[in-house]
Amino acid sequence: MKSFVNYLFKNQDLFYKVFLFLLTTFLIVYLFPKGGKFKYEIPKGKPWQYENLYAPFDFAILKTSDELSAEKERINKEHIPYYEYNPEIAEQVKTDLERQFSEVLSDTLSRSVTLALKNFVEETSAEIYRNGLLQEIIPLDQDQIIYLKKGNEATEVSYGNILKQNQLRDFLNRKIDEARLQIFRDELIELFFNSVRPNVTYNESLTQNELESKYNQISYTRGNVERGTIIVAKGEVVEGNKLQVLNSLKAEYESQVWSQANYNWVIVGYSMLVFLALLMLMLFIRKYRYDIFQNNVKVTFIFFNLLLMVLLTVLVIRFNVNYVYVVPLCILPLTLKGFFDSRLGLFTHVITVLLLGFIVPDSYEYMFLQIIAGIVTILTVSELYKRANLFITVGQITMVYILSYFAFTVIQEGSIYEVEPETFLMFLLGGLATLFVQPLIYAYEKVFGLVSDMSLLELSDTNSKLLKELSDKAPGTFHHSLNVANLAEAAANEIGANSMLARVGALYHDIGKMRNPTYFTENQTTSVNSHDELSPRESAEIIIEHVINGIEIAKKRNLPDRVIDFIRTHHGTTTVYYFWKKEKEANKNANPEDFRYPGPIPFSKETAILMMCDSVEAASKSIKEPTSKIIDEFVEKIINKQMEEGQFLNSDITFMEIQMVKKVLKRKLKNIYHLRIEYPE
Repeated sequence: MKSFVNYLFKNQDLFYKVFLFLLTTFLIVYLFPKGGKFKYEIPKGKPWQYENLYAPFDFAILKTSDELSAEKERINKEHIPYYEYNPEIAEQVKTDLERQFSEVLSDTLSRSVTLALKNFVEETSAEIYRNGLLQEIIPLDQDQIIYLKKGNEATEVSYGNILKQNQLRDFLNRKIDEARLQIFRDELIELFFNSVRPNVTYNESLTQNELESKYNQISYTRGNVERGTIIVAKGEVVEGNKLQVLNSLKAEYESQVWSQANYNWVIVGYSMLVFLALLMLMLFIRKYRYDIFQNNVKVTFIFFNLLLMVLLTVLVIRFNVNYVYVVPLCILPLTLKGFFDSRLGLFTHVITVLLLGFIVPDSYEYMFLQIIAGIVTILTVSELYKRANLFITVGQITMVYILSYFAFTVIQEGSIYEVEPETFLMFLLGGLATLFVQPLIYAYEKVFGLVSDMSLLELSDTNSKLLKELSDKAPGTFHHSLNVANLAEAAANEIGANSMLARVGALYHDIGKMRNPTYFTENQTTSVNSHDELSPRESAEIIIEHVINGIEIAKKRNLPDRVIDFIRTHHGTTTVYYFWKKEKEANKNANPEDFRYPGPIPFSKETAILMMCDSVEAASKSIKEPTSKIIDEFVEKIINKQMEEGQFLNSDITFMEIQMVKKVLKRKLKNIYHLRIEYPE
C-alpha cells in the first residue's frame, strides 16, 4: 500500500494531466448536441459528387423561408383585427348630455324648440354610439372589415362605419345642417364636445392572439418523399426543389428521436473524435513544448481556453445559429501567442475549429474562415502590448472574414445579390469582441500567474523599484545590464525572437550582484580589488553565487518565471575561466567542476541571445585598442567557444540565426567604439 501511495505521489503531475484531459473530453462531449450528423455536404448550385441518393425513410419536404414569409404576409393582409366596444361609456355620455343640456342651452326657449333640441341630441348621440366612437391610432382602409366586440359577441363591421374622434366636428355640423338648427350650432357643438368620449378601443392582445393562432396553423411542409425515392442523381446540379428536398432530409435526419442504443453509439463516436483531437494537442505540447507540458498550470490554461471557446460557441448556437460568427474565436490564438508562442497558438486554434466543425452549420465554410482568420492572426499580430497593433490585427481579421464569406457566397449562389449584409455586421461585432483580449490577458495573468508582453513592458521600465535599487547598489552592473539589453533587443529583432522578453531578461539577469557588488570589476571604483585577499576557489564561489542570489531576489520580488529563466541560464554551465586558470597554475589537480556555473544551459532563443550578448559586452571592456578586425575576431572567438561547449544545444536556435546575432553584435560594438573606415595613407 505504501509503495502504491509513493507511486501516486511521484506521478501526481501525470495523473493530473490525465484527469484534466478526461474532464475536458467529458465536458466537450456533454456540450455537443446528441443528434445524428448528416454525412453529406450539400453543394448548393454545384453538381452532386456522391452516388445516387435515395430516401432512407419517409419524410416531409420543408417549405423555404420565402414560402413561409409569403404565407405569413398573406395572413397579415387577410387578418381581421378586433376592437372593443364599451357600452358603459355610451350610457354615461347619454346621462352627461341630459345633465348639461340645461346648462348649455337657455331656459328661455319655447317648449317646442326645447323638445326639438332634446330629440336632436338624443338621436345624434344614439347614432354616434351605434357603432361607437374611436380615437384612431392605427388608420385602416375604410373598406376594411373589423370585429367589433360587444360583451361576448363580435360582429363584423366596416371600419368606415365607425365614427372617428377627428371626424366628430364634421359629423355634428352635417347633422345640425340637416336638422336646420344652425342657430344653435355653437351651443350644440359645445354640448357634445363637453360630454362625448371615445368608447371603442383596439384590442391588441386579442388580435395578436388570433394572429398567433393562425400562424400556428401554418404547415411548414409541402408534400412528402417516400422511402426509396431517388432524391438526387450523381452529377445533378443541386438547386431549386432538389436543394430544398436535401435540406429537408438533413433536418429530418438530425432531428430524429434516437433509441437508447443509437444515442449511446453517438456518444461513443463523439467521445472518440474529441479524445483524438485533444490527444493530438497534448502530444504536440509534449513533443514540441516540453517545458509547458511539465507545467500543470500552463497545460490547464491551454485546455481552459479551448473549452471556453467551445462553450461560447455552443451557447450562441443554442440562442441563434445566425450569430455564430460573433464569437471572437481569434482571441484563442491571440492569447496563446501572447503567453507562449505562435506555433502553439495556431495548433490549438486549429484543434478547436475542428471540434466546432461537428456542431456548426456549413462546417466546411466555417472551418475555412476560422482557420484562415487564425493564420492571419498569428502572422500579423506582433508586440501585442502596443494598442495600435491590436486594432490593425483585428481589422485584418475582420476583412479576411468578409472577403472569405463573400467568396463562398458568390461560389454558392453565382451572384453578388445573395450576399447578406447582416452577416457582415456579425463579423464586425466579432472583431469588436476580439478587442476584449487585452483585459482578458490581464485577468489571466492574475488568475494563472502567467506573464505576457504587456507585463514585460511594465518590467522594462528602468524606474522600477528593483532596477533603481540595482542602480544605487551596483551602478556598474546596472550600466552593463542596459548595454546588454540594447544588444539583446537588436539581436532578437534580427532573428524574429521576442525582443521585449530578451530586453527585460537582460535588464534583470545580473540583479544577484547587488549582494556583493564590489566583487565584480564593473562596480570597483578604486584600484583595490576585493579578490586579492581570496583564493581563486573562494573568488569563483562568490562570482557563481550571483546567479543563485539573483534567483532568490527575483522570487522575493515576484518576478515572472520567464524572467527568472534568464537569471538561471545566462552563464549556462560555463566555467569562471579567469579564476579556474589561476587555480590551475597553482594546483594542477584542481577540479574544474568547482569553477563551473550550475546551469541550466539556455533553452530558448531569447536566453541564448542573452548569453551571447552578456559575454561579448562584458569581455569587450578588455579591448584596449579596438579595430574593426579585432572586434570581428573577438565576437567570433567568444560565441564559437560557447558553441563548442554545447551551451546552445537546447535553445532551438539555428546556425544561421547565430551568425545573424554575430553580425548584429559586431555592428553594435563598432558603433559603441565609434570605429571609422581606415583610409589608406
